[in-house]
Amino acid sequence: MELRHLRTFEAVARTLSMTGAARELHYAQSSVSDQVQSLERELGVELVDRSQRRIRLTTQGEVLASYTGRILGLVEEARTAVVRPAPELALGALETLSRHLLPGVLASYRTRHPETRVRVSQSNRGELHGAVRRGELDLCLTFGTPPNVPPNVPLNISPNIPPGAPPNARSDSRPDTPGLRAETLAEEPLVVIVPPGHRLAARGRADLAELAAEPFLATQRGCGFREMYDTAFGSTSADASADAATAAAVVAAAVGPEPVAEVDSIDTLGACVAAGMGCALLPLLAVRHRADRGEVAVVEVGDAELRTAITMTWLERSPANPALTGFQDALRRQLSA
Repeated sequence: MELRHLRTFEAVARTLSMTGAARELHYAQSSVSDQVQSLERELGVELVDRSQRRIRLTTQGEVLASYTGRILGLVEEARTAVVRPAPELALGALETLSRHLLPGVLASYRTRHPETRVRVSQSNRGELHGAVRRGELDLCLTFGTPPNVPPNVPLNISPNIPPGAPPNARSDSRPDTPGLRAETLAEEPLVVIVPPGHRLAARGRADLAELAAEPFLATQRGCGFREMYDTAFGSTSADASADAATAAAVVAAAVGPEPVAEVDSIDTLGACVAAGMGCALLPLLAVRHRADRGEVAVVEVGDAELRTAITMTWLERSPANPALTGFQDALRRQLSA
């Protein structure tokens, strides 16, 4: 099928008028009619019913019309990809992932795609997902579940991925977030950090109930790291509640013990713990560098396996940017190593 015939048929199907299609495409009406007839001869079916004063599509014409928009859209995407002067990739990430994960991935990516110009921005999870949805970012990296998905809702396994496949094989397309796709790349342990001289530092392990009695610092409500803290310690707050109704409400709200201080950055949080203000619950990725320098001590949670997902989110219709696929592969390689 010739593309010009498909474009002409698309205009006819949309306007239900040979005259209207001719006017829109700047063709003579006879040319529009000839192109539609050529398409009919090639397919061996009638696409347009001309028996009445106003034309209408036949059943076969309606079937073809359902494809023409997608076909022509893909052609335009391919054209854009081919004529783009230089590949560009717009990435977004949480501060922690931008600092501790992206540098290695970007270095690996650049060795394979030196022609691609990369732009990286940082923000919170909600703003990053919104920027991807609006097309301002090609991809974002966050902790936690994909956008607008309630906690404890499992990811769907793609049909071509067998059950039991590793986490980086999982992908998800949510009905309540049209156009977005998300993939869990890895799961990161959550640990508690304490000042080096803390009584739990030498032991390196404690149960949630014991940890809940310690003074904790946390980020502000609405932050993903605060959600991790509240979810982890919500049950211990419920256990400490005096009445059943209050306990049930605490569990439902997943609210942890009130922190002794709230800060707006992970770096400040780690510095406050190092200074002796209290403890904090964070992904190991965010605190490993401080622990390696001896600024804080890591305490594992002994009676619960606390983890958070590292998730990449992108627009489902992003094939016009071939640089995106290469970067996704670089992320998978880095996190599966």
